[in-house]
Amino acid sequence: MNTVYGLTNGKIILGENVLEDKVLIFKDKILKIADKEDLIEYESIHLIDVNGNYISPGFIDIHIHGAGGSDTMDGTLNSIENISRTLVKTGVTSFLATTMTMSKKVIYGVLDTVRKAVNTDFKGAKVLGAHLEGPFISEKYKGAQNAKYIVSPDYDFVKGYTDIIKIITLAPEMDIEFKFIKKIKETGENIVLSVGHSNATYEECINSIKEGISHGTHIFNAMSPMHHRMPGVVGAVLNSDVTCEIIADKIHVHPAIFQLLLKTKDIDKIILITDSMRAGAMKEGIYELGGQKVIVKDGQARLENNTLAGSVLTMNSAVKNFMEHTDINIQNVIKLATINPARVIGIDDKKGSLHEGKDADIVVFDKNFDIYLTVVEGNILYKK
Repeated sequence: MNTVYGLTNGKIILGENVLEDKVLIFKDKILKIADKEDLIEYESIHLIDVNGNYISPGFIDIHIHGAGGSDTMDGTLNSIENISRTLVKTGVTSFLATTMTMSKKVIYGVLDTVRKAVNTDFKGAKVLGAHLEGPFISEKYKGAQNAKYIVSPDYDFVKGYTDIIKIITLAPEMDIEFKFIKKIKETGENIVLSVGHSNATYEECINSIKEGISHGTHIFNAMSPMHHRMPGVVGAVLNSDVTCEIIADKIHVHPAIFQLLLKTKDIDKIILITDSMRAGAMKEGIYELGGQKVIVKDGQARLENNTLAGSVLTMNSAVKNFMEHTDINIQNVIKLATINPARVIGIDDKKGSLHEGKDADIVVFDKNFDIYLTVVEGNILYKK
């Protein structure tokens, strides 16, 4: 693309600062944050007045199953394209297509599709790869996943897809002598190992962290809870240096926990996710997740047995919820949805902030976090 754009009259969120009376100039990359008088150096620039709204790095969702009526497990490019196009309306500019516990054949078909999606321009949020959530999980904490397809962690299961799998959620107590964790680390694969859907004891989880677990999947949900005599997975995640996700929909986790997490974990270790299923950004009704019936009502997605089945949360709402229920400021809450997830999956050299030279992934939103404009790698893909 040859067009040079400039976003004016906005509050630019840049690291620890919020800049005003500046212009964010970009093509496919961020070119410069300039003073208005510097615009004369550009022969042709298309200026966009954002009416005093916030200008932020694009949101990155590293744990999302679906949205807009489609799910990653549909296994089709059309479904992933629909998710991609839906997400830009919520400020998400890139994401990991997240799988579920199903048969090996089905999972492989989905991963083949995600591999194609990574190299496809959907005119929506960019697909960064896959988050493999299951089948290496605990039956006790399977949540809305199908126990029929649960298996022990096995490197042979994933070895053909290490190029596109960016995160693997697993129950470390299922990994005998941590052979799977050690193998992933030995091979030098650029894959984040995350504890989740796990009934591990505190000691098992801490030992798995020593071996290579570096992340926690939707903390507090689908994991052994913290008790003062049995700290469990929650205690291990909180009492270690691993990063962790949180579903800030005020349903999966009580909003009072947001502030408690902020007091317990370093701010750079917290990542907002949606864990959205196909009903995200859709009306209430009957949907499907991993072959199971899901009832969406009152902002909640539940199986017929009342188990929470992912969420219908959007990332802009997650950011808003977390900010409203903590003492965090705007520039720091944005980190939880931008640079923090970028660091987790090792793409912070390209995405996650508005520094010069990075991909022009940009979202503009108002004080209520309603999305005004979304830019993916320099392309304006949503405008309210």
